[in-house]
Amino acid sequence: MAVNRVPVLKRCRSLDLDPTFLGYDKKSKRTNSRANKKMSEYALQLREKQKAKFIYGVLEKPFRNYYDKAERQKGQAGENLMVLLERRLDNVVFRMGFARTRREARQVVLHKFITVNGKVVNIPSYLIKAGDVVEVKEAVRTIQRFKDISEITAGRLVPEWLDVNKDNLSGSVKEFPSRDVIDVPVDEMLIVELYSK
Repeated sequence: MAVNRVPVLKRCRSLDLDPTFLGYDKKSKRTNSRANKKMSEYALQLREKQKAKFIYGVLEKPFRNYYDKAERQKGQAGENLMVLLERRLDNVVFRMGFARTRREARQVVLHKFITVNGKVVNIPSYLIKAGDVVEVKEAVRTIQRFKDISEITAGRLVPEWLDVNKDNLSGSVKEFPSRDVIDVPVDEMLIVELYSK
């Protein structure tokens, strides 16, 4: 399995991205030496694609598959792509506050700590549907790790398309998110332009 071992803050700096979108509170004190250089149109498009891939933790081939699926759906391909990425189980776990970072959310899912509609799902890319109930497995709710996570993520805002009960470590998906409520700093139109060449 391919693993991205580049330090998170270094990657955020190169993509001109705030680490808070990944769940990290740290900020890099260094500045990007190439920040003021003029970028070509292709470089801007590529950077937006890399930004989206890095935020959601998706590799190139699955990302391309998401784009193809988004293109086949009704509506704009860019908005459909963002909604598909937002519906990933690891992202929903992160948004609900059951993990501190997106990487930790992926790990929590892989370790079979999450159930969807009462069944254990250990696939981070599993697409959530409207009405699905996502819970932390009852057997692991009392683990100190989840108590710590609950304290740290208590102040985090939960998106309006999700309904979360922090005490029971459970939540449900009210509806699919619209592009307006997805707070990820990615210009999806540049990704569409890149793939439509």
